[in-house]
This record gives sequence, C-alpha cells and structure tokens, in this order.
Amino acid sequence: MRAEIIAVGTELLMGQIVNTNAQYISSGLADIGVGVYFQTVVGDNPERIKESLRIAKSRADVIICTGGLGPTQDDLTKDVLVELIGQQLILHEPSMNKIEELFRKRGVPMVESNARQALMPEHSDPLANDTGLAVGVALTHEGTHYLLLPGPPKEMKPMFDRYAKAWIASKMDAVEPLFSVMLKFAGIGESQLEHSLIDLIGAQTDPTIAPYAKEGEVAIRLTTRARNEVEAQAKLQPLESEIRSRVGDHIYAAQDITLEQAVLQLLSEQGKSLSVAESCTGGLLSDLLTNVPGSSASFAGGIICYTNAVKHKLLGLSMELLEGPGAPGAVSEEAARLLAENVLQITGADYGVSITGVAGPGESEGKPVGTVFVGVAERNGETVVRQTQQSGNRETIKLRAAKSALYQLWRKLKS
Repeated sequence: MRAEIIAVGTELLMGQIVNTNAQYISSGLADIGVGVYFQTVVGDNPERIKESLRIAKSRADVIICTGGLGPTQDDLTKDVLVELIGQQLILHEPSMNKIEELFRKRGVPMVESNARQALMPEHSDPLANDTGLAVGVALTHEGTHYLLLPGPPKEMKPMFDRYAKAWIASKMDAVEPLFSVMLKFAGIGESQLEHSLIDLIGAQTDPTIAPYAKEGEVAIRLTTRARNEVEAQAKLQPLESEIRSRVGDHIYAAQDITLEQAVLQLLSEQGKSLSVAESCTGGLLSDLLTNVPGSSASFAGGIICYTNAVKHKLLGLSMELLEGPGAPGAVSEEAARLLAENVLQITGADYGVSITGVAGPGESEGKPVGTVFVGVAERNGETVVRQTQQSGNRETIKLRAAKSALYQLWRKLKS
C-alpha cells in the first residue's frame, strides 16, 4: 500500500513552522507496513489543495492530509475534499456538543465559525480529537483512502496513534510489517562510511540499507519485511554483523539516540562523572550534554575558557605556555592536555574533556581555521590529546568539534 502525505498550510511554505508531522506519520506508517512514496506541502489555496489531491490520487492508495481543519476561513481542507469527490459536509453532533460545552465552561459566547470544526463529509468515519476540537476524517472513495488530521502536533499525534493507524490497518490486505535497526556512527564521515560499505549498498535487496547524515554523526537504517521479530532478526543480523566487522569502531549505538546520550549512558553505567573545559566551542558541548534529561547524574559542570586570561586565572595555564615567541599557544596539544587535566582536578570529576581550536572566521596563532585539539583526561589514568582539522563555517566547526570531543570520550569509556 502506497501513501502520500499532504501538509496544508501557508505557514509551512513560508518557513514559519517546521513540518514535523510528516516525519511522525511516515515513521508510524512504516510500523504497519505502509510505505510513504511522496510528501507534499501546499498553501491555504483551494485550487492548489485540490490539484495536490488529484495528483496524490493518481499515485497513492492512502492520502493523509494534515492541517486546514480549524475554524477560520483559510481552513479549507474538508471543503476542498468534498468538492473533489462530490459529497456534502454534515455536522458531527458529538464534536459539536464538545465545542459548545467548552465555551459554556469558559463562560464566553461561541463564535459561529467554531462549528466548522465539527463538520465532516457525509460518508466518512469520524476520528476523535482527544486533545482539541476539530474532528478528524477517514473515508474511502473510488478505491482511495483519505484521512484528514489536524495540523497542531499535540492534536495530530494522538489522533494518528489512537485512531488513524487502526483505520488504515483495517483497509489493508495482510502485509508483512517493516522491522528496522538503526546504527549510529561517529568519528567517520558519510563518504568514508559509504566507501567502506559500497559493495553492500550496491547489492542490497532485502534487507535494505539507507544512510542518513547530520553534522558530526551518520546513521544507517537496516530494514526488512518479516512476519515477526524473530524472523526479522534472522534477516537483519548477518548484515549488521558484516557492517560491524568493517566499521564497528565507529558504531556508538544500535538505536536512534544521540552521541551525547550514549556518552552519558556509559558514564552512568560506570558510575563516573565528567567535567569540561571549552574554548572555541563556547559552551556548546555543555549545552549538548545538559539537553539530555538526567545528565546531572554524570555531568559535573564546565568552564568556558574563551580567553587566555580565563585559561590562566581559572584553569592554571601559564602565560608562558599561552603567549609569547615560541609559546605553544592556546591552540595546542599542550594547552588541551592541561585544560583537560586541570578541569578534572578543579571539579573532582572522573573525566575531564577539553576543546581548544580556531573556529574562524580567520586564523589564530598562525593556525588555520578548523584546527581543533581535544583532550580527554582520566583520573588515575592517562590523558589523550587528538588534533583534528574541521571544515565548514564557524557554527559547523564548533558543532563538529563538540561531537569530536564526545566521540573521543566515548572511545575512552568503551576501552
């Protein structure tokens, strides 16, 4: 069964909000064995919405629209659909009662346009909106299944999970569901990873291999159809094992988590703590770590030592090391080593991580943009410093440097 998602809303086209609904729906449809072949975004224009529906009907069995179910005049999705399929809108009494009751409780008169949220095509099934007012719609017309869901994610997600998925599944013939394994990589670029696996990617049939990349991390999703979890694992495991034999040193997780989550998980399992000293990243590494719920159990804190004065006063680096003719400088192996070791001692943590480098836009200390040193110090253990050469603009270099530091710490924790 082929599906197409149509997101309705001029605000999406203007970039005012991000279309997270499509990602959520696509993932949910994959769970029940429905493949999404196309995603469309269209503004609040009746003719363009109608054209999008016509095109989708020519190439999809299931069309899921999000948005355009509200009370205002630019909420047109239901109106356009009934015009296209030759039906009428009727009032869904339970939804109307819910709307009227809400306004009674608020003690304010109901604006007449709110009744639009209780309208639905005459030959359709209602999808209850447990967190909002606009009723959802599910109907089949001339062999095509249509679902109309609200645009706000807090309304769309529960409606999709509780009602829409079951309705779609009831219209399907027996189809084997999809099973996937997500392998997450760090310390290796997308092109290098592809080069290492190019023969597997070229020969893929079932299971399939789909790479995904974002700054500082790469992921591969292995997917197969199977009758059950045991059968799926029997098909996925040989391919996963082959990938691990080639690039296993860079696989930090076999689930869809971030590198910082994986690092904090290892720290927690080992009962260890971490502190950081950041120069060129300006606190970004600390931000990544503290974005993970529960990070306080393992993350002691950090010092943003952006200037040489702060490196000297707070972290004890000598000015002879940082400045002057022949000095290694702030961007050096020596500085990275001391920053990692000293922040460890100051905070009492088990591991200290430092980042010092040149984020740009110009060179510093005669060192080119993108030069980054990462230090990882372990209490009662050795300190390892690694130099990397990052590319991109200032923001990209900072993120890649932070991810590089996390990867170096992850390797230390795994060893």
